[in-house]
Amino acid sequence: MRTPIAILRGTLAALGLIVAAQALAQAPRSPTPPTIEGPLAVTEVARGFAHPWGLAFLPDGRMLVTERPGRLVLLEADGQSRRTLAGVPSVRAGGQGGLLGIALSPNFAQDRLVYLSFSEAGDGGAGTAVARGRFTGTALENTEIIWRQVPKVGGGNHWGSRLVFARDGTLFVTTGDRYGERERAQDVATTIGKVVRINADGSVPKDNPLVGRAGARPEIWSYGHRNLQGAALHPETGQLWTLEHGARGGDELNFPRAGRNYGWPVITYGVDYSGLKIGEGTAKDGMEQPVYYWDPVIAPSGAAFYTGSAFPEWKGQLFVGSLRPGALVRLKLDGGRVVEEARYLPNVGRVRDVVQGPDGFIYLLTDASDGQLLRVAPKR
Repeated sequence: MRTPIAILRGTLAALGLIVAAQALAQAPRSPTPPTIEGPLAVTEVARGFAHPWGLAFLPDGRMLVTERPGRLVLLEADGQSRRTLAGVPSVRAGGQGGLLGIALSPNFAQDRLVYLSFSEAGDGGAGTAVARGRFTGTALENTEIIWRQVPKVGGGNHWGSRLVFARDGTLFVTTGDRYGERERAQDVATTIGKVVRINADGSVPKDNPLVGRAGARPEIWSYGHRNLQGAALHPETGQLWTLEHGARGGDELNFPRAGRNYGWPVITYGVDYSGLKIGEGTAKDGMEQPVYYWDPVIAPSGAAFYTGSAFPEWKGQLFVGSLRPGALVRLKLDGGRVVEEARYLPNVGRVRDVVQGPDGFIYLLTDASDGQLLRVAPKR
């Protein structure tokens, strides 16, 4: 017969295993480091953009900037002159929607194709869509819509809308849960709250994870996402990394893998804006944990892995724009985990996009009615 002490020891050991298992299920939380100026010098390249959202460098050093109200701006390399390009698809501008993400074709030198994501009106409301057109220097020609989120729904928020080309030439498209439709992030019959993977012409790759699954959209790569506003391809592994807005608390960093469920809104580290609980908790079998989460939030937006020589000590690290409180966030990664976080430029404002320039400096777009394009260089 076991003694009371032995029983107690056994109970405590069992509880210890439970606690350990629960601890293993918890994702690492940001330590919320203070925002500092850092060893950085910031120069304004241009301003006067209406809520700029996406930035892409052309091979000759000129830049394309998307403005949320629906304009695509061609900016000269010196930032001194600009023009608005024709041929942009009609956008449903309102709330958080409008003309959003941008990416150049991997074969841009030959095909001159520019890809845009935007909010498109239609039956039932609106949804994220992707278009492409041929850049002529003054316009986009033969612009065509190659992909549409389904279904279109009401509301003006949570469009996702980052575009990232993979090494194999396929295109990742991030979408949002459209705020009022969050339960559909778990529904693979829709592309709400998903990472989508398509071919450059909008067709579906045959090796997508849900191809052939009854009732599932074949373009889905991963699901259970809230609002993916940051995405970048790792320069060494080729893995897609994403950043996603939580509710109150619970912003996430992930590297979405094929066919995986990332939990929203069943599991989350955030709570509703009312303070009420969302879903079932922070972990559930069959649902992925984030690599890292923020509480309080940083409202992550554009992101880029640094590969230049201007900041050699930061090569391979991930830079993320913060919309709230506003900062440039640096994440040092070791394999699949974050080992260091630093925050810079406390007075920079809402950082909407982060792009590495051909000169090796970091360029930021600030989200404002008089938005700026900023160049970040080492402080001499």
